[in-house]
Amino acid sequence: MIEHIRISDFAIIKSTDVDFQPGLNVITGETGSGKSIIIEAMSLALGARADSSFVRRGAEKAKIQMQADLDGESCIITRELSRNGRNLCRLNGDLVSLSQIQEAAGRIADIHGQYDNQALLDPERHMELVDAFRHEDIRPRFQAFTSAYVNYKAVRGKLNKLLHDERENRRRVNLCRYELQEIDAAQLRVGEDAELNERISVLKNSEKIFQAMSMAQELLNGGEENAENMIGQAEAQISSVASFSSDLKEISGLLGGISADLQELNDRIRTVTEKTDFQPGEVDQVISRLDLIDSLKSKYGRSIEEILSYRDRIAGELEMVENFEEQKADLEKKTKAALDVLKEKTASLTEARKRSAAELENAIERELHDLNFPYAQLQITIEKAPAITASGGDSCEFLISTNKGEPLKSLARTASGGEISRIMLAIKNVIGDDDQIPTMIFDEIDTGISGITASVVARKLQQIAKNHQIICITHLPQIAAAADTNYRIYKDSDDDATYSHIQLLDAEQKTAEIARLLGGDAVTDLTMKSAEQLISAMEKHD
Repeated sequence: MIEHIRISDFAIIKSTDVDFQPGLNVITGETGSGKSIIIEAMSLALGARADSSFVRRGAEKAKIQMQADLDGESCIITRELSRNGRNLCRLNGDLVSLSQIQEAAGRIADIHGQYDNQALLDPERHMELVDAFRHEDIRPRFQAFTSAYVNYKAVRGKLNKLLHDERENRRRVNLCRYELQEIDAAQLRVGEDAELNERISVLKNSEKIFQAMSMAQELLNGGEENAENMIGQAEAQISSVASFSSDLKEISGLLGGISADLQELNDRIRTVTEKTDFQPGEVDQVISRLDLIDSLKSKYGRSIEEILSYRDRIAGELEMVENFEEQKADLEKKTKAALDVLKEKTASLTEARKRSAAELENAIERELHDLNFPYAQLQITIEKAPAITASGGDSCEFLISTNKGEPLKSLARTASGGEISRIMLAIKNVIGDDDQIPTMIFDEIDTGISGITASVVARKLQQIAKNHQIICITHLPQIAAAADTNYRIYKDSDDDATYSHIQLLDAEQKTAEIARLLGGDAVTDLTMKSAEQLISAMEKHD
């Protein structure tokens, strides 16, 4: 339920606060007084798209705050709209996205206006009404259908892609085989190119390396006074006195380690020296190998890793082409199985929709009879659609006859504006019991109706208001007289601008407002008396 709304600097509203009550809340006012602005503000609070043109002239931003009951707890929705187009949404003071506002608002209120009336004429929207009615039966079936539909589309998509790619894959198969053979023949190793480049460097400088290694070997272990012998003698001398102190022991140990390191260095130098010795033609062999690797890089990747990755990819393509018939048979089998499940879920959904349509027909017909369509007949057709789509395998259309003896015709070709308003009200009354949305907002539900029909519509709104909070914009005195709470929108001006205000009416003010609706600007004793009688009649009916 919507408890309160505060509107600031929105269109021609400078500042206004409205407390809404349970039951039927009716807002009236002269043409041009700003009734539609109230609906625009409420729509914005309930998640409608913002438009900076609604910011009041002379103000920098408009602000709408709505306090409502959301799932048993009070919440405050705030929308701020700046002249520069910046739009802020808050829920209980926290910044949130517009989609979060819309999700919360969807559990608070539903706005019905001329758009709904026009949508009612579109057969594409009729299935939504059938699905909304008895949704507890249809929703799980629709979810099962959707799962089957998504699965079928995915499997069918794989099969279609396989068939579509077959010709291209057949054309590529010889190229892929050649490339795979060329890469495999090279027997590449990751890091091999770096090793070969290093080997080239060694081979090209082998004479320098050999001379340096030979000199190092001579210094380390050549002759009697080589480094290894000298270190060994030093170690022997220190070892003979090492027992006399811990420092001498430590020095002796260090010398022993140096001696071991020198032996290891000798071995490493010997190994490098041996590697420096190469056979004639080895340089050419290494260069040729590098040229081969570079050639493969120019074709298949910037590194050996990329070449091998490309190799694995084309091997997979070859396997797919070579196993085409097997894959095709497997996907055809899966597609048929998925289609069988989809058909089963589609049929289940269709059965539930037909049951819902039959019950909805009767419920709406009863409502239409109450709304002064005594001979109305409604038929909801559920027929097989040309193809199964994401919405199911059915097409739906509402057919109606509003006068005795007339054949059933498409709703779009039959109903007048006033009839559409009443039909929409009948549908909302029926569907409203199932959607559990606590508040319904009706913008000019009375379009095209008057007289007895207006009284009938007023009583129907009273009936709906027993289980829902209703906020209704109207120009009909009958609907205003039926209200539990009345408000009047009016305008005043100063030297600079015109402003709209909304006023809660007491009993006396309500009577005066209804008298104005009955008689126009000239409120007389007669129109006041008529207003009192109309209010009394509506209260008795209630």
